[in-house]
Amino acid sequence: MTRICILGGGFGGLYTALNLARLPWAVMPEIILVDKSDRFLFTPFLYELVTSELQEWEVAPSFAELLADTGIQFVQGLVTNIDFEAKQVEVNIGQRSFLEYDRLVLAIGGETPMNFVDGASEYAIPFRNLQDFHRLNSKLELLEASNRDKIRVCIAGGGSSGVELACKIADRLKDRGRVRLVDRNLKILGNSTDANRQIAELALSQRGVWTDLNTRVSQITDSEVTLDYADGSDTLPVDIVLWTVGSTFSKMLQNLTLEHSRQGAIATDLTLQVKGYADIFAIGDLAGCLDSDGQPLPATAQVAFQQSQYCAWNIWASLNQKPLVNFSYIPLGEFISLGIDGATASIFGKFSIDGFPAHVMRRFAYLLRMPTLQHQWKIGTHWVTKPLVELFRKSV
Repeated sequence: MTRICILGGGFGGLYTALNLARLPWAVMPEIILVDKSDRFLFTPFLYELVTSELQEWEVAPSFAELLADTGIQFVQGLVTNIDFEAKQVEVNIGQRSFLEYDRLVLAIGGETPMNFVDGASEYAIPFRNLQDFHRLNSKLELLEASNRDKIRVCIAGGGSSGVELACKIADRLKDRGRVRLVDRNLKILGNSTDANRQIAELALSQRGVWTDLNTRVSQITDSEVTLDYADGSDTLPVDIVLWTVGSTFSKMLQNLTLEHSRQGAIATDLTLQVKGYADIFAIGDLAGCLDSDGQPLPATAQVAFQQSQYCAWNIWASLNQKPLVNFSYIPLGEFISLGIDGATASIFGKFSIDGFPAHVMRRFAYLLRMPTLQHQWKIGTHWVTKPLVELFRKSV
């Protein structure tokens, strides 16, 4: 039986697996999804956990739940090596295990590099997964339960992740919070529209978030952060440092010898096939795909979601002697959550809305992006009935 192995259960990997299971196979292949976690993480909603707007079951459903009745096999384990010549993947599932494949999808996703600044790996917290959220939440709960007057949080990185975190934490801590956003560029949200940037700047200002631009973090300790400005440096007391700067892929993939690969990405053809390997596809953060202007595509869920549809089709086509199609990215717009019940949205980069209407639009758009109809229905009914339940509780 033909076997398709998909490494990584994020937007790229999971959605590729689900799309493959829906295609018209004469004989259904064996589809195996491998991930080190037992849960899929809908990363755009990770920030809502900070303010308890959403619960973990909404943001991170289990693979067992999502893959029930799909025919897709799930293997929880850590990929430790890939033998491209033998077409074999080594996975640690508590013991060494080997999976042979006919088609392979590399969708392991990115990691936040923590070795750029002294002390970052020891004292800073990245914000990519549930473990990062739990580390942050535990520290916040301890600080909130203490008798200290102010809670000082420094966030490195003025991209969408840093801005969303700054607004969420400021809303959570309210008057006790002293939130600082640091970025080495001259403006935040360098890849966003001017309208979204202006709305975000206002949201940060309204929440009292300090924004240090043209500034870099040079050192972090357990209680201090050193900032280098254009005209000097300063060491400030801090309780929490969050690191949202940069992206790289796993050391395992970096150590593999892939023809035509380059630092920071795996080079692919327009069909998403890895250059030099017609049986291997790469999507998501690690894929070196370019847009129509020849620029690298952003490492976003939107890109991985679109790639998953092309990847699934091209795998099917390659196994059925059909022509493959070139991936073409369509930037649909951008959502940025700005605190509790707030957001800004750009549609196709041209039309912008903000505030509660943008928050509702963001929720609805992401609801439709949930991986299965069952989970969409489960979350949607919960969102509709939750206000009614709360109203009933207040009335009795």
